[in-house]
Amino acid sequence: MLIRLLSCLPLLWALLGPAQAQVAITADSAPAPANAATAEAGGRIILNTAMSVESDEASFPSHLVARTVPLPDVWELARPDAQGPVWYRMNVPMPTPVAGSWSLWIERACGHMDLQLNGQSLLITGPMKPPMAPLCNQGQLVQLPAALLREGPNTLDIKLAGRPLETVGSAERAAGLSAVLVDPSRRPHLLADAQRLGMAGTALAASAGLLFLGAFLITQGWQNRRESHLAYFGVLLISLGLIESPRWLPEWSRNGTAIELLLAGLWALTTWAGVQFLLRHAGRKERWADWLLPLQCLAMPLSLALIGPQHLNLGVRVWGAVFALELVVAVVMNLLWLRSGSARSFWTMCVVLVLLLGGSLATYVGLHAELPWLLAAGHLMAPAVLGLLGLRLVQQRRRALESAEASRLLLEQRVSEVKADIEANYRQLSELRVTQVTDRERKRIAADLHDDLGAKLLTIVHTSESERISTLAREALEEMRLSVRGLTGKPVRLEDALGDWRAEVISRLGQASIEAVWNMPTDALPQTLPARAFVQTTRIIREAVNNIIKHSGASQCAVRCQVAEGDFQLVIQDNGKGIAEVVDGRLDRGHGLSSMKGRAKQLQGQCLVESGPGYGTVIRLTVPLETAAQTA
Repeated sequence: MLIRLLSCLPLLWALLGPAQAQVAITADSAPAPANAATAEAGGRIILNTAMSVESDEASFPSHLVARTVPLPDVWELARPDAQGPVWYRMNVPMPTPVAGSWSLWIERACGHMDLQLNGQSLLITGPMKPPMAPLCNQGQLVQLPAALLREGPNTLDIKLAGRPLETVGSAERAAGLSAVLVDPSRRPHLLADAQRLGMAGTALAASAGLLFLGAFLITQGWQNRRESHLAYFGVLLISLGLIESPRWLPEWSRNGTAIELLLAGLWALTTWAGVQFLLRHAGRKERWADWLLPLQCLAMPLSLALIGPQHLNLGVRVWGAVFALELVVAVVMNLLWLRSGSARSFWTMCVVLVLLLGGSLATYVGLHAELPWLLAAGHLMAPAVLGLLGLRLVQQRRRALESAEASRLLLEQRVSEVKADIEANYRQLSELRVTQVTDRERKRIAADLHDDLGAKLLTIVHTSESERISTLAREALEEMRLSVRGLTGKPVRLEDALGDWRAEVISRLGQASIEAVWNMPTDALPQTLPARAFVQTTRIIREAVNNIIKHSGASQCAVRCQVAEGDFQLVIQDNGKGIAEVVDGRLDRGHGLSSMKGRAKQLQGQCLVESGPGYGTVIRLTVPLETAAQTA
């Protein structure tokens, strides 16, 4: 943006020069007489009056009555009913002697021009009959041949054929002629270069920028229908870019009536897009706008075609008033809705509207006051402001997309967390259901064992005549009850379990005449053992006691138990002859050692056996209490 402003400085200086010079002449000197020229320092001559007559002849019609007109001569004001070409005659006083290279600069000659010096044609810009391209934004630089210049007065005739105001949609394209500058210096060339760079180049850059940005916004709005205001703003930018095209592509508008109707239709399209943008930007969708505005885009060019090209300007002005009213209503509605919603958007739209109004005022003043620099600034104001607004809309969309992406990621994270929780709950429910089914099945098996097998064993115990059979039946009944307890029993307090184990071990060892020493903690033991862990540990202890009674030949057995680091530890040590049978170097063969180790392993614990001939046997049992609870 800064580079563009700096590049416009030569243009502003060059365009300000003639206007400032003309103002100075008007203020410091008396009104110039007809056909007079004003000479300035450095030999520069400004022709600001001319003899004028309407005629289509090939040369200035001296036989017709001409009238004196000031330059610039704007047909819109001076001759609104002019239909044909207009001749202008000016006297150019040359110094004595004529020296140097003289150039002629006409800042604005809106229409086709035939320029003659002393009766010789120097420049013809186009045909003098329709179709004619309104070359309103192109100055004319003419090199004056030294052979045609003479000392003293020289006659400069200009025939201008342009479009009357009533046949064009905009006063900017109505015919007219500005003051003429004759200068021996390089100033006319600088003015021509500055105008070509500033007017046509800047207009081309502005139109191209509007077309590109508009196409981009249309694609963004089309992809996301909830942001349709972007698409409408894109249509607005494209229509404005096409409206500005005659300023940098004058030959495009050579076919007068058709192009004027097309440009007028573009204003209808601009109004439709602008009103819809203002409504959708405020988050409103009005049914009347959806139906009325598209019909209006069709009705305007049809109505202009019906009234004919001779009343085109009047029809455009009537429709322009309607468009202005619609835009004012849409602006007021937009500001009212934004004021109750987003304060930042409200003030942004206020600034945009103020700048656009300023640009329109500058265009009007620059056109009617013949200030090209102000006219150019007014024309650049709307593309610049709307382009910045479009970039801001793109930035807001980018931020909205980033916010939506962040929200989506957060939502995905939350969904993942909820999914993990649901899966965990489902696993827990599945495990609970399996546990319930398992418990139910265990209770059924336990009930079957107790009711069927238990009753039969109890009958054998009480009715058998053989003591040995009764004893075996009683032992089988105890084992069955222990198994039933493991299937259906509740968790056992570790302290109670130690009491049961102590009573059983001391009783059985005492019956075998083996001295038993039981050492256990004196403190209270709050830990519990699940029924399954209690059963497995009980069977390990019974197997160990059976081995001592049957195989060790011991006279003494010491049992130590403790709870350390979350583990229940039990050590059984006898002073017997030890285990002599070693198979493959291992002590887990025979004597139920492998079954003891297997039961400990089921509880995620371990059972270690240390023995040697003549050294007794030590059995170390470790059962993790927490793991045992989980396993059971």
